[in-house]
Amino acid sequence: MTSTSPPTTLEETLNLLTRHGDEGVRTSGSRKGSPYAQFGVKMGDIRAIAKAIKSNHELGLQLWASNNLDAMLLATLVMKPKSMAQDDLEQMVSSVANTWLADWLMTNVVRQYPCKEELRRRWMQSADPMLARAGWSLTTERVLKTAEGLDLADLLDRIECEMAGAPEPAQWTMNYCLAEIGINFPEHRQRAIDIGEKLGIYRDYPVSKGCTSPYAPIWIAEMVSRKT
Repeated sequence: MTSTSPPTTLEETLNLLTRHGDEGVRTSGSRKGSPYAQFGVKMGDIRAIAKAIKSNHELGLQLWASNNLDAMLLATLVMKPKSMAQDDLEQMVSSVANTWLADWLMTNVVRQYPCKEELRRRWMQSADPMLARAGWSLTTERVLKTAEGLDLADLLDRIECEMAGAPEPAQWTMNYCLAEIGINFPEHRQRAIDIGEKLGIYRDYPVSKGCTSPYAPIWIAEMVSRKT
């Protein structure tokens, strides 16, 4: 990205994203069946554009509403989480139809939101697949960072009862929570492994050479072995 003045309007920003579009990235996105339009901007270029813009909440909201994947990814980097209304944030999370975008929204906006604990509790009970996904992701963050106050045994009960029938987006983050409880809390490790074996979710998940399986018993054993 050249050292020009950062864009300040939606039109300027979309034009800049268009100029950074890459045919290879765009073709790859099309093959994956993304529901969004896409210029094909590389992640590094999106981050560089965001760095130039810094924070611009109104522009971020406009970019999010564009229904263009590159613009929506950029939006997550320039919006101000503290300026979001809960209802607006909930609608954004619920509407996401791309895992990559859901992860960027989670990392850059939801996890920075001042009232995320309230949202975590509510979203964990939601029938909406993406809200449940986000709720369990926030719960996993608490397991890793501030587990005090969480009833881990109760979380394992819920995972054992609900994960098999959960929609795929929520199932993935519930499994992540299961694994992290087993990895980080020895007193709950065997139960987490037993639940993973009982449910068998991701047992046959294809994994590239050198990568760890998301199947919880394997994942837990591998991560624990790295700590010893």
